Amino acid sequence: MRLESVIMPFSPPAGRRAARVFSLVAIVAAAGANALAAQTPAGNAASTLPSAVAAHRSTAVTIDGRLDESAWSAATPISAFRQYQPQEGAPASLPTEIRILYDDRALYLGARLSDPQGRAGLRAPRARRDQLLDGSGDNGAFNSLTSDKLVIELDPYHNHIDDVLFEINPAGVRGEAFNGDESWDPVWDVATRVDDNGWTAELRIPYSQLRFSRDSVQQWGLQIWRYVDRLNERDMWSFRRQNENAGPMFFGHVTGITPGAQPRHMEVMPYVVAKGAYAPTAAGDPYHSGSARTAAIGGDVKYLLTTNLTLDATINPDFGQVEVDPSVLNLSASETYYDEKRPFFVAGSSAFSFGGMSCYFCDNSSGLSAFYSRRIGRPPQLGGYASSRASYADVPDNTTILGAAKITGRTSNGFSVGILDALTDRETARFRGATPGPEGRQMVEPLANYFVGRLKKDLRAGATSIGGILTSTVRRVGDDSIAASLLRHRASALGLDWRHTWDHRRYRWMGTLIASDVGGSSAAIAATQRSSVHYYQRPDRDVIARGFFDTRYDTTATTMRGWGFYSRVAKENGDWLWELAQNWRSPGFEVNDLSFTSRTGFRWMNGNIVRQWVKPTTWYRNVFMSAGMNQEFNWDGLRTFQDWTSYVGVEFPNYWRLRSFAIHNVAVDDDRLTRGGPVVMHDGSNFVHVQLSTDPRQRVVLDFTSRTAAGLSDGTHFQMWQPGMAVKPLPSVYVQLAPSYSMSENATQYVRTVVDPTATAFGGSRYVFAFIRTRQLSMETRVNWTFTPNLTLQLYAQPFIASGDYLHLREFAGPRTLTMLDYGRDVGTLTRNASTGAYTIDPDGTGPAAAFTLGNPNFTTRSLRGTAVVRWEYRPGSTIYFAWTQKRAGMSDDGTIDFSRDQAAMWRDSAENVFLVKVNYWLGR
Repeated sequence: MRLESVIMPFSPPAGRRAARVFSLVAIVAAAGANALAAQTPAGNAASTLPSAVAAHRSTAVTIDGRLDESAWSAATPISAFRQYQPQEGAPASLPTEIRILYDDRALYLGARLSDPQGRAGLRAPRARRDQLLDGSGDNGAFNSLTSDKLVIELDPYHNHIDDVLFEINPAGVRGEAFNGDESWDPVWDVATRVDDNGWTAELRIPYSQLRFSRDSVQQWGLQIWRYVDRLNERDMWSFRRQNENAGPMFFGHVTGITPGAQPRHMEVMPYVVAKGAYAPTAAGDPYHSGSARTAAIGGDVKYLLTTNLTLDATINPDFGQVEVDPSVLNLSASETYYDEKRPFFVAGSSAFSFGGMSCYFCDNSSGLSAFYSRRIGRPPQLGGYASSRASYADVPDNTTILGAAKITGRTSNGFSVGILDALTDRETARFRGATPGPEGRQMVEPLANYFVGRLKKDLRAGATSIGGILTSTVRRVGDDSIAASLLRHRASALGLDWRHTWDHRRYRWMGTLIASDVGGSSAAIAATQRSSVHYYQRPDRDVIARGFFDTRYDTTATTMRGWGFYSRVAKENGDWLWELAQNWRSPGFEVNDLSFTSRTGFRWMNGNIVRQWVKPTTWYRNVFMSAGMNQEFNWDGLRTFQDWTSYVGVEFPNYWRLRSFAIHNVAVDDDRLTRGGPVVMHDGSNFVHVQLSTDPRQRVVLDFTSRTAAGLSDGTHFQMWQPGMAVKPLPSVYVQLAPSYSMSENATQYVRTVVDPTATAFGGSRYVFAFIRTRQLSMETRVNWTFTPNLTLQLYAQPFIASGDYLHLREFAGPRTLTMLDYGRDVGTLTRNASTGAYTIDPDGTGPAAAFTLGNPNFTTRSLRGTAVVRWEYRPGSTIYFAWTQKRAGMSDDGTIDFSRDQAAMWRDSAENVFLVKVNYWLGR
């Protein structure tokens, strides 16, 4: 049984969100619909949208949350709000008044949010910045903080596209997002005050933190939300129903803003960092003493080139305060994907957003993207080669980023721009043997330049967009023969993407097309062709020689080219929804120098139909149900994946939530199991997921997730239990506990390929597999202690134990079959060395095949990873970080989990500790 990746269904419960995945046949239908879509961009009359007028600030306003200045009386209050939930369309339960002022330098908002229960009625946890944003799980996932809050959304260009979000809760916790990018952290002023009548808020948003047109008199899009947590109520000013698309197209308007002439704006953030790393070393290691102390300086610069375009640059960036990646068990041939967490690359990442994938329910597929920023500054690619050469090695942990810069923004004629360039240094490893001898040196990462250029044009007031992207990686490999044989010299990709909506944005067609080109020595390109992404060497491939996109396995080639395609058409508005999608990768598609893809050579497609109920009844508040099918064919036309899926999600009247789906996988051909060998088959399975979570507003929130699966004929089983608990003992303390245990069986775990001329059915190689039972046990723990909204302590720890018990060693009876033969039972002989655990296998007993030996494959691995970070924003935009990171790991060949034994061993494992202090200072206004 093989469990595939699942992209959870996306229900659009919030007005600011919309689901987005197509068949080639549907393109023709969509093209006809496009011709009928020449309507007014908004698709609705402007008179149906509310409007407000901003007043000029006539006297001084102090941002203290009091609203006692006379200037506020000049502004006409906004007070007409309607419920988005729980009683859709009903008048807001509590009075709200919002007033808007402006002057030459900033926009001001004053809010009175009344509550008859006063202080007692408010829910106002303290949290770090951005933690209360909806995208962080607010009022959704069990592991969330919920809160009363005020949300202001602006569309300063009034292009019906941009969504600039500011939010604040009664405790002064702020959050911001730009077009969904939560890493955007502008410098703005806000203050709140709680009294017997509810709470008040004052906001000052400098124009320097916004991007808008140069018109002397401005009209901006505006949306306002109020959350009343104890009532689970969300009120909105420009009302849209839950089963309708919303977003900037349907914002109200604010008029009358007249900014003064804006000076050329610059922000400078220099930093200094001191770091100490302490780790035990092996006896005789000439490179590591057990401790290392470093200090560095660097800085970031933000310069407003125009009112629309911003330059961000960084010199000698440091990412020491970033949280560690979690431990995972990966027994596949593909690398593990980790999210980007480094501030420079996270900030403004929406400007480089391209391609991707969205669907109501997807399985065994991934988005088509062109840029994965973790390729920049990655661990040296040849580090493992250098470490394997000797007993002791000094290999850099990461490649040094000498500098990086990006330009982002929107031009006056409606083009969105994103340009990034980064230069990384040459890295060299040193190594020595256990006996005296000369020191070896090996370049493990060459000097390299990375470039990304993104351009997008919005049409029909954002109802249609078309864009492109260009990426380039150039490495200075030089005359280093090892690097030249293993690393590509250059790589580039050129892509096109589009979004088109019609009929009041009820329907959407989206798509992406990318072509890739890589070059290098014949050895490097041959290694690329043989990699787990491509498997060009597979002996039974149906080779296609098509000139520019030639897919032959050619060990003399110095270039490799390919393409990827994704398209989806869907109905995204109403009670009934549907989608059709295609997702293709040609065999030669290669973008891993500056993006991420784990496999190529497939044609994937899916379709779903959805029914949602958003009007509450006596037994539910909303229901979302879907049914569909996913399937995939390889480039030879073999069906390599097919499943049937169903999903149901229910929110009950008590705000508990149930999410459940079932998947039926059928048995199919598999061109990847043998890792470059002939096609075999893998069995189908039945899979069920159930998740139940309690009301996320409560002080203790519980969640329980269970997954179970069984192979159709191979005797495999899978079980996973993941109980979770979120505890909020104080408004300033949040604790999340997420233990997890899983047991998985795989009848076709790849072990090794053995050259054997007698294995004629498999082209002279014998592919050894195993029936393996793996277990994983982990506990993710997070503790957030917020002393003030600007001073926080965050703790993260993950103990992790995993084991693999190889129960049967086996081989396939032949290509394109499910039948497997166990060594020592069905075919040949198998003996095990009792002291070492190694196996000796004679695949045909007394036959001509040679015997071979395998070391003990069983394993038990354990690790403990954790971080503690104190973050203090001691003045607007300026922070101090105190961080401690610890990692410890160990392993054995036991193959089982014994919690008492393994957790005790974990604490005996050697620990690596890193302590860091970083201070930055923001200059600008």
